[in-house]
Parts: sequence; C-alpha cells; structure tokens
Amino acid sequence: MSRLPVITGFGGINSAGRSSFHNAFRRMIIDQLSSADQTDAYLGLATLMQLVSYDAGQYKDNNGNILTPEQIKNQFGSHIRENTLLRKISTDFFDVKAMPFQQQACIKSNGAPIEFKIRNRHLPNDIPLSWRVSAINDQESLVTIKDASDILIPDTRASLVSTAGQLPSGMRPGSLYASRHHPRGLQMTVFAASDAIRSIGIDWDVIRNKVAPDKIAVYASSSMGQLDDNGSGGLIKAPGLGKRATSKQLPLGFAEMPADFVNAYIIGSAGATGGMVGACATFLYNLEHAVRDIQSGKRRVAIVGAAEAPITAEIIEGYRTMGALAQDADLLELDKHKNLSEPDYSRACRPFGYNCGFTIGESAQFIVLFDDELALELGAPIHGAVPDVYINADGYKKSISSPGIGNYLTMAKAANLAAQLVGEQSLKHKSFIHAHGTGTPQNRTTESHVFNEVAKAFSIDNWLVSSIKCYVGHSLGAAAGDQLLAALGTWAYGYVPGIFTLDEIADDVNDSNLRLEQNHTEVGNDGMDVSLLNSKGFGGNNATAVTLAPHVALRMLEKRHGASAIKAYKNLNENVSINCANYAKEATQGTIAPIYQFGEGVINGEDLAMTRNSIQVPGCDKAVNLEVDNPFQDCALD
Repeated sequence: MSRLPVITGFGGINSAGRSSFHNAFRRMIIDQLSSADQTDAYLGLATLMQLVSYDAGQYKDNNGNILTPEQIKNQFGSHIRENTLLRKISTDFFDVKAMPFQQQACIKSNGAPIEFKIRNRHLPNDIPLSWRVSAINDQESLVTIKDASDILIPDTRASLVSTAGQLPSGMRPGSLYASRHHPRGLQMTVFAASDAIRSIGIDWDVIRNKVAPDKIAVYASSSMGQLDDNGSGGLIKAPGLGKRATSKQLPLGFAEMPADFVNAYIIGSAGATGGMVGACATFLYNLEHAVRDIQSGKRRVAIVGAAEAPITAEIIEGYRTMGALAQDADLLELDKHKNLSEPDYSRACRPFGYNCGFTIGESAQFIVLFDDELALELGAPIHGAVPDVYINADGYKKSISSPGIGNYLTMAKAANLAAQLVGEQSLKHKSFIHAHGTGTPQNRTTESHVFNEVAKAFSIDNWLVSSIKCYVGHSLGAAAGDQLLAALGTWAYGYVPGIFTLDEIADDVNDSNLRLEQNHTEVGNDGMDVSLLNSKGFGGNNATAVTLAPHVALRMLEKRHGASAIKAYKNLNENVSINCANYAKEATQGTIAPIYQFGEGVINGEDLAMTRNSIQVPGCDKAVNLEVDNPFQDCALD
C-alpha cells in the first residue's frame, strides 16, 4: 500500500507577493475578493513592500502616521497594483536604457604615436606586440603605440527587453536576515522555505522528533544556478571586468544550493538531500523525487522547492538572442492599434493569444509533504495531495530547444491516474489544467495540441485551462511551483485564474476540446477535484503532476483510515489551525524574520552515539536505524 503524499505547508515569494495562506494568489484575483479579503491582501503587500510597519499594535507609514488597514488600502492600493506582477524592469536590477557591456575596438595612431602613462601594477602580464613600454619611475611607465591595438571600451546600450516579473518593489529578502552577500536566489530561498515551514503550524522540533533523521528529505534547486554578481555570474564576469573572484561566488553558485541552505541554516537536517535539474520543469522533477520516496515509505517528510533569480542583463540578453523573450518593439507591434508610446509592460505575457515571446520572472516556492499517517497523527493542515508526477523525454529531436512527444505521454498518464482516483466524470467535469503557457508562438500551438489530444482521448469536451505566467512571468525552474500554489488558491477561494491578457485566442491554437477564459472562472471551493500541473522544459524535459483538492484528499484518507481517525485528526487540527492563523497574522504584519540559524546547533562526529544497529543524533528523539533492507538477498554472498 503506497503512502499518500499530502501538502501540509507551502510558502514562497514571487511578483505577486508572499505565497503562504494564498497571499500571492489573492493578488492575482484581487478584484474578485470580498472587501475584507482585499484589505487584508493590500495590508500584507504594504508591509512586505516596506510601505508601512507594525509596532505596538499600530500600523504606521514611513512618516510615522498611524493608519488603519482600510486607510492603507486606500492610500497605497494603486501603488501596490503598479509595483507587483509584471512591470518594467527596475533599476534595482539594471538600467534598461543603459545596459552595460564592453565595446570592442581597434585603435590606430593618426601619424604620431599614441602615448599614455600607466601604473606599473596595471600593466598586463602579456604586453601586446604593438606596445613599447618605458619605465618612468618605480611606480609608472610610459606606453607608446605606433601600430594598431585592440581595446575594450566600457559602454552601455538600451535593452531590447524591458519587462520582467520582479518581487514586489521594496521587498528585499536579503535585508530580512544576515545574508552575508548571498546570491538573490538564496536570499529568496531563505524567505520562501521559512514561510513554508512556519505555515504548517507545528514547531519543527515536534516534527523532527516524530520521525528518524533519515526519514526527512529536502529536494530543491534552481535550473540555472545563482547567476547574479554574488554567485556564478560574478565569478565568470570578474576576469573580463578586471575584478577578483571572491571565495563565495563559486560554491554559492551551485544549482543544488537551495537544498543545501534549507538543510544547513533552516531545519538542520541530516536526512536525504538533493537537487534535480530539468530546465523549466525543475520544480516538478524535485516533486517527483519526493513523491516517490514518500509513496515507498523511504521518507516521511519532504521539503520540495525551487528558487530562480534570473533578472540579470546577461540572462535576459541570452534568452532574447534565442528569440525566446517578448521584445519591446514586438509588443508595440501587437498593440499598434492602440498607438502606444511604450509597451504595456503589465500585458507582456499572452499565453494562447497572439504573442511574441515569454517574460522572465523571479520566484522561490516551497511545499512541505507528509505521508498521510504522519499528517493525521500530528493534526497537520491538509491543503491537497500529490499522488504522482510523470516525466518523459522527447525522443529524437531536430532542435534541443524544440518540443517533442514527451508531453503527450506525461499528460495522458496524469489524466489516466486522475480518472482512476476520482472517477471519469470528475475528470471530465471537475478538473482543470495549469498550463506551462509561456506566451510564445511555438508554445501556444504545441502545448494546446497536447491538451486537446488528451482531452479527445478521455472524452473531455470543455477542459478548463489556466496559465498564470500572464501575472507572474516565467520563473524557469520555479515555474511549476507558481502553478501549484495557484492551484491551492483555487481550492481556498473558489476561482480559477483567467488568462487576463487573452483578448483573442490565436488562430493556430488547438482548442476544440479546451476552455480558455480571459476572466476568472468561479468554481467554488469544492467545485474542482483535480488540477494537472504541466511543465515543458528546454532539452525535452516534460513533466505533469496530479494534484488533488483537500476535500478529495480527506475523503481518500477517511476511506483508508476510517471515520474515527479523521474525527481524531480534526480535533488535533483545531490547535494547529490556531497556530497557523497566528503565523498568518504575524507574516501580514511583517513582524517575523525568516529562519536563519547560521552556526547554531552544529553537531560533530564525536557527538553521535553509535551502535551496531543505530546512530543517535543529538536533538532527535528517534535514532537512525542501520538495519537497512537488503534488496539483493537472492544473490548475497554472505
């Protein structure tokens, strides 16, 4: 009997805000919320963006004026809307009008030799053949150039891409803890993983004392590594800019570092760890690993996540050169009937409509999975369940970046499992898709064809498709994490987000059996049983996850464990729910810092208590059992 992986906590940060308790989701559907929920959503964003602070029971703006939550909504609402979701790239990243680069040039003398003085310590080790160097004194030399010489001139140029899904303006994750020059992706990891763990409503020490240390796992990564100046990006750029690399840039640039940070500084785990990388399907690759381990009983707790901070001039220029990004000129061409003087940055991503490329975004998303028995035993929240994730490659390809057949396999297998779990009628009428939906011409044709063919095979006439990249952009490896958190939001608030930029479905979209909506679709809290999360990554990395609604997960657990077990669970969950509400309140107030335990509780080898059959780790109630199963008993030599 496979254990069911249930989602007991979730958290993160993207351009819509903080993820826990559906805050980012509320920003996406904010006009559909009740007045009270709108006020609370604006309040949480106002503190996150450092527009107001909470002290001694009162909210104050940066001038010290006391404001009520309703006043905060009225005063800062427009600013918050304009400085969240997709928008023009802030100068906090780089100036899109003056993107730095090095201009190559060849200089030649105009009759008379070119002469200049230079400090001796600035002389190159390999003197160019066209240079003649004469010492002036112990510190300076005279350089004479009679022939041509190649040089690099620091220069700037306007970026052809000006839009990105940036964290809410004013939200600086590194300022919330002792970040010590961490790359931005790792700063976001600390915030996101802390948010997810605290959202459980159960102290982490309680959780880790219920299971042995090796029954806990962390699977998290970034698809591209940490490529800003504090990570691999700075390491690679340093020689060309005449700078020295630091001792932190290389190790902190590894793609699996988000998992390492969670283990070392947030939960102090000695359990399993790993970071899968699958391009834009990276989050689902990590999720698949966790789901398999929990199903088998190999792990009982798994923290799953991905963090991506790709808004750098170099990465954006790289994707633009590939023809993948929506360029300003092309966006203006799409909207030429509006006579705009600059692009409508908020509408840059247009999945399944007439579009011109994707819009890059930054995000860090984490979830916490328990096996079903542990969730019931601790009274943990059950936000949903992930019974399986399917991954397939594309076979032979013409181009490494072009799509292929793998996604047909993952989607069809996911639909088949969903039908087996909740029934054919539920699949047909109470399921929806969170599309990869990048907003490129190629994606709108190929992904819609996958969905449409699967819908035909399963006799689904009107399959509802959502794509939230029109709100938060494409966060590469973290993208499916954005999708998962949006699916959980649907079950909490009863709306499937519309593709608000979809003014018109493109002619080459295959939608005979699909339902693509521009407006939010009201389905009710229990109107949808299943959501299929789809990812398509460069290189043929296809993944589809089956996610079950919380009401479905509880019905399944009642069938497995009995009504009395669910009743006992609900009694335990009452106190846990109070803890969750307290954290939600503190997070909204902005009064709680991320978990970051640098150098705390360090354990050395001599601190362990080891026997032939077990190892006791200090601080953990349960020992690690060394009596491992031998899967090769039939051929063991002793």
